[in-house]
Amino acid sequence: MAQIAVMGAGSWGTAFALVLADAGNEVRMWGRRDEVCETINSRHQNTDYLPGVELPDAISATSDPAEALADAELVVLAVPSQQLRNNLENWAAHIPERAVLVSLMKGVELGTHMRMSEVIAEVTGAGPERIAVVSGPNLAREIAQREPAASVVACEVEHVAERVQQLCHTPAFRPYTNTDVIGCELAGTTKNVVGLAVGVAVGLGYGDNCKASIITRGLAEGARLGVAIGADPATFMGLAGMGDLVATCSSPLSRNRTFGEKLGSGMTLEEVTAETRQVAEGVKSCRSVSELAKMHGVEMPIVEHVAALIAGTMTPAELVDAMISRKAKPETD
Repeated sequence: MAQIAVMGAGSWGTAFALVLADAGNEVRMWGRRDEVCETINSRHQNTDYLPGVELPDAISATSDPAEALADAELVVLAVPSQQLRNNLENWAAHIPERAVLVSLMKGVELGTHMRMSEVIAEVTGAGPERIAVVSGPNLAREIAQREPAASVVACEVEHVAERVQQLCHTPAFRPYTNTDVIGCELAGTTKNVVGLAVGVAVGLGYGDNCKASIITRGLAEGARLGVAIGADPATFMGLAGMGDLVATCSSPLSRNRTFGEKLGSGMTLEEVTAETRQVAEGVKSCRSVSELAKMHGVEMPIVEHVAALIAGTMTPAELVDAMISRKAKPETD
């Protein structure tokens, strides 16, 4: 058993806290809003994000980051990716020296083009032996309902990945280890953008052929960028790559796919944003991923078109047309 802090009380942070508690750990969650923390403590539910899901007694919540982080062996970071830096700067002084920092986030920081593990390292000074990533086909609602699922724990130091694996292994949640942090992070980030594109196609009324084409070519784009930055291409064929991509692009529980579907059906960006309570990470990350690709000389037309759609310089119909009308070339080019 370990003392674990989960910094973030959204749907995925709450679901992963449940996994950690099921694995026999004591979990203290940090939430930004007092009322969310009070509901978790008094009713053992997070009614704002996972209504109807009973949380184990081993989970408690606080809005005081110092209290959440005290004596934590593992610090799980589960805030929106573009808010990580500001939060970490406020939390850094309270993070125990030897705690392993685990990122649940899938994004590339705007402006710096840093992956989340790079932001963690820069802000906290933690070395690679203290930074891990959890990524895979893990829709929060299904995880919270204890439906069978697998994921990947990635850390450059294998025995650290194995320790995190041990702390989150339950009868319903099966984590595998990997040392390819770059690949796991980029796969998770690009799949959100591809999920938006698939959602747009669904909203426009297109069928399975179109969706499968976007999924497959989106996977190729993510793998190209990953290899250019130093990832193992095999990672993109595994749970953090293909697995997460399929779940995101096929499920109505996916925030990114649902966001794209609403755009495709005719809603404006402002309208969808106004009615969406939770963050669709691809909306923010599409621009930074597109810029990162250009920095490394990698072609990512799907990502580029989604960024143009979010920027307001391309319509949903034009996005799909642009992908289909590109110059023909070999599939492996």
